[in-house]
Parts: sequence; C-alpha cells; structure tokens
Amino acid sequence: MATIKTAIVILNWNGKAYLERFLPSVVKYSERHDTAIVVADNDSKDESVEFLQHNYPQIQIIRLEKNYGFAEGYNRALQQIEARYYVLLNSDVEVTPNWLEAPENILEAYKEVAVVMPKIKSLQQPDYFEHAGAAGGFIDRFGYTFCRGRIFDSVEKDTGQYDEESEVFWATGACMMIRAVLYHQAGGLDPFFFAHMEEIDLCWRLKNMDHKIWYTPHSTVYHVGGGTLPKTNPRKTYLNFRNNLFLIYKNLPKPWLQLMIFTRLVLDGISALMFLSKGSIKEFSAVFKAHIHFYKAVINKDVIRSNSAPLNKKKLTGVYSKSLVWDYFIRNKHRFSDMEFKV
Repeated sequence: MATIKTAIVILNWNGKAYLERFLPSVVKYSERHDTAIVVADNDSKDESVEFLQHNYPQIQIIRLEKNYGFAEGYNRALQQIEARYYVLLNSDVEVTPNWLEAPENILEAYKEVAVVMPKIKSLQQPDYFEHAGAAGGFIDRFGYTFCRGRIFDSVEKDTGQYDEESEVFWATGACMMIRAVLYHQAGGLDPFFFAHMEEIDLCWRLKNMDHKIWYTPHSTVYHVGGGTLPKTNPRKTYLNFRNNLFLIYKNLPKPWLQLMIFTRLVLDGISALMFLSKGSIKEFSAVFKAHIHFYKAVINKDVIRSNSAPLNKKKLTGVYSKSLVWDYFIRNKHRFSDMEFKV
C-alpha cells in the first residue's frame, strides 16, 4: 500500500449491520486522493467481509485470523499500513462533512501534538455528548477517568460550552487521529488490555514522552456506543475496573504506586458494595474478579510497567487534583463546569 497522508482504519468484528449503516458517511466525507479507508476484520462470522467486497471494492480489507480484540487487532492492522496519520474509527460512528480537516490542520501546525480527537456526540440524542469521549478525556488523582461533557453516567447537553480547542489528558479510541510514527514509537495499544482504556494508556505514555493530546470542536462525529458490550454488561464492568488498575500500575511512578493501589482497593470495594446493594450480584463479582486478576498479573509479571518518563518529573495537564468520586457522589457535582478544574 502506497504511503498516504491519512489512513482511516475501522476495526470490525461481526459488525456488518454497523458497516451497512455508517460506512456510507465515511466514504462520502472521506474520499480524497491522499486518504485511504481500511477495514481490519477480527475474523468476523457475519459476512462482513463479503459485504465489503461486494459493495465497497475500493476499500482495503485486512483479514486477521482470529478476534484479537481492540488493541492487538489495531496493532496488527497498522503494521501493514503506511501513512502519515492514522484515524482509529469505531464501526458505529457517523462522520460529518470536513471531519478530517480540523484534526489534520492541528497535527500539521503543532508538532508537539500527537493525537487529536473530535467532538463526540450521541447518535441517539444528537444534542447530547456521547459517553465515550464527549469533549475530551481527563483523569483524577486516584486514576478515575471522565470526560468534559460526561462524568460517570451524567451526560451533558451540548450547548457550545466546550467549543474551544484545548489540551486534554486522553482521546477516545472511538475516533482519534494520531501520528503514525508516534503510534509505533510508543509501542501501540497494549494488547493485555484487550478492550477498554487501552487508548488512555497510550495517551498517557505519549504525554510522558513530552507530546500533547488535543481536542477540537471543529470536527464532529456521532457515536452509537456500547456496540460490542452493553454498558451494564458484567464483562464490561470487569474490564473497566481491571484495566483502570493496569493503567495506574503501568504509568504511575513507584513512590506513589503502593498507596494508590491500596486506596483503589478501598474505593473499588465501596463500588462493589453499591452494586450489591442494588441487587447487581454479577457486577459485584466483576469488581472483585478484576482486582484478583490484576494482582495475579502483577505477581506473574504479565503486565509491564511503562518505560516512559515518570509522572513526578513533569506536570501532566489534564489531571484533576481532587477526588472525582467525592465530588460526584458527595458534593453532587455532575457537570464538568461544576468542578474546580482549570484545563
């Protein structure tokens, strides 16, 4: 495949229905001489490949021999693609006119920026932000992640309140544009995550390498969300809690690590009890399984700490110095604008 400026790479697994619905917008608003659309298929069994071959012969298909998950699936696919920029795009995303121009312009103008994400809005409720990404991702002092426009399950209506370009802590894997060379230099997505928060880990590593993560409101996409695993699925709960612990373990400096893990043991234990009080026994079990598997992975050295520059040698932007859990559940601060947080 010849070197191109931007490669839009959609990772697919049994997503024929999504491809039928959303690929037309990608093709319509992305067909340029310097842009390629690629579908990397994680060994789908639903005739996704046949659909693409019949209806979109111009789209390159990379067929993977099994379902490698989000992280390893993208790693294997991107090893086969030469481009200046990669766009990681979920199959359940509808793009809009000129959606590529603003992220590209930022990467062209600011060499310190490694990743750019657009405004992510809900396809079902177009006036509202979408859960996975919204107007840029952040993290609190205890490792809990949140977005501008979405904190836990509280999603804000988009009234233009976040219509300024700014640096963020992480960009969503639902739609992000990243410099190809930096993707590979940073080691790509960590396959040990399998799915959920691997893009946050990648962004953290890039920030520790002195690069910036950026958000632009001048590009908008609409995301279904929860396409592979519903929000209430115990498997998703397990991955979110386990992978959040991996995120902390990999990227936090050693002097802070033990205290942080102990604190998270307490906080996550409270979360598990909250699930139990609501009768969600499977969710309760998922939290404890997440911790058990995390400790096993650390003991067996299955998860490797990042070699990036440690956090305490630089001030990372996008870290909320207070407790997100306390502010949300105790102080009832459910909107990003309610928080005492200057980006």
